[in-house]
Amino acid sequence: MDIALFSEMVKNLILDNDEVTLPGVGSFVSEMVPSTFSDKGYTINPPYRRLSFRQRSGHDNALVEMYAEANRTDLDSARRIMEGFLSELLETLKTRKTVALPGLGRLRATRENTFFFIPDEDLDIYQYGFGLSPVSLKTHEETPEEVSEAVATLKDIVDSVPAPVSESAPVSESTPVEDEAKPEGPVKPEEPARVEEPVQAEIPAAVEQSQAAPVLEPKRGKRPLRIALISILAVLLAACIFLGGFILLAHVAPDFIDSLLYTQDELNIINHK
Repeated sequence: MDIALFSEMVKNLILDNDEVTLPGVGSFVSEMVPSTFSDKGYTINPPYRRLSFRQRSGHDNALVEMYAEANRTDLDSARRIMEGFLSELLETLKTRKTVALPGLGRLRATRENTFFFIPDEDLDIYQYGFGLSPVSLKTHEETPEEVSEAVATLKDIVDSVPAPVSESAPVSESTPVEDEAKPEGPVKPEEPARVEEPVQAEIPAAVEQSQAAPVLEPKRGKRPLRIALISILAVLLAACIFLGGFILLAHVAPDFIDSLLYTQDELNIINHK
């Protein structure tokens, strides 16, 4: 059995089954992936089935039975042929680290002999997804028929909205109905209807006075001027007192004034002159 026949058998089995076991190697597992968005939400991708490989033990005679039916041989012979083929495939995978499966993908192994599967880009194992392709919302342009249908739908919605009803009902003029039986005797004139005057809330006297009396604000313009004048007069008075005291000391104690104004050397020079 060659590798192409083996790959075709696995693909045919995975179309109708979620798992196909390779005795002594592992299992091919298919999982359903729902529709997804890509390109920042502008592209809708259709659902598909994803094929992966899991390195686990299992017992499945699907491959043996398919091979026996296709080659018209008994199950024991088909089992021996399948076991021999899978043993060679496992040895090749461990030594070369990769095995190409035509129409499926590549089965690979890591340095620690952990197996994983890389499917082909054009692999399609979802038979109900035939003809489905990604839809881009960027390239979609509305046709004139779609625009006309949208306008008609909007018009129907607007027409179905009831007109607003006025809250105040129209006052109908009523015609006075004459009484069939008029009372005998003089008719008293009808008294005019009393019109009730609106009741005004009583305002407290204190509040009424506060509202009536104007609020007089103190005049602030003259006070700063008065303070400035007083300050200037105080400074002038202090200067006059200081000057008078200085003149008085100059007449009474001239030596003391000279000691404040001149140094001792300057006084010696002045006295010698």
